[in-house]
Amino acid sequence: MPPLRLAAVVPAVILSACAVVPEADTVEVVQPLPAPRPAAATRPPPSFPAGPSTFVFGGEMTQGGWIRGQAPGGTVSARLGSRELSLGDDGSFFAAFDRDSAQTDNLSARLASGRVIESPLTISPREWNIERVNLARPTGQASEAFMKRRRPELAQINAARAVNTASGGWSQTFIWPVKGRISGRFGSQRIYAGVPGSYHSGIDITTGTSGTPYVAPADGVVVLATQTPFSLEGYLLIIDHGMGLNSAFLHNSKLAVRQGDVVRQGQYIGNIGSTGSATGPHLHWSLKWRDTRLDPLLFAGPM
Repeated sequence: MPPLRLAAVVPAVILSACAVVPEADTVEVVQPLPAPRPAAATRPPPSFPAGPSTFVFGGEMTQGGWIRGQAPGGTVSARLGSRELSLGDDGSFFAAFDRDSAQTDNLSARLASGRVIESPLTISPREWNIERVNLARPTGQASEAFMKRRRPELAQINAARAVNTASGGWSQTFIWPVKGRISGRFGSQRIYAGVPGSYHSGIDITTGTSGTPYVAPADGVVVLATQTPFSLEGYLLIIDHGMGLNSAFLHNSKLAVRQGDVVRQGQYIGNIGSTGSATGPHLHWSLKWRDTRLDPLLFAGPM
């Protein structure tokens, strides 16, 4: 018997393993299978700062006072009463109480989960320096000539106070801009025959002379530095400390900074004077958080 020729056998075996071998004149049409759709990219949930389970804060819980602290972890928005709070990346916040604030208020935080956390506050009342005058309240009306000058000044002041910078001065322990005799206290008021007049919106400090230099009580950004004296404030300087908190310095004889300047705590910024509506040289320092007027004494402590 002749030996087997393996070369003739192997190709047959290989061909038999193929699925189809079309004839030379045959075209096989194969319908393509749909490619599997890639899984939809999932966006990671928004990240909110980790933090405490409730509000943590400290400060001066009294009329004209303030608080600062941290909102609960996961907070997406927070309020003091009906006022929306600005929140730092770590959930930090600042809030304050007006001179005539009610004795109760409420902090509330809405979390990413939809849960709401509330923290009731008790605001202690204060006794103000009230002077009662047995005379009718002065009713003199400002002339149109005066208001023509005054309206643009008020517009500049309001625009400056509306500026919100990223300054961190609000978180610092404030220092006195200058040391001297306190000649006018925050909240003091005259009542004319039972009708209250406007209360004093800041604190007056006098050294007895004009030209005494003073410094920034905290870090901030200059949002107004007048080139000419205003009718009432004289040369006026406003510094934003961030989180809606700002300082105003009135009656200056000289300003050492310009609008847009970044200032640091303790930096020389101006000189005491008697420009504008002032009876003598002094520095009127006022603090506001949004529309809320605050007592500088509760920020800087005893002189």
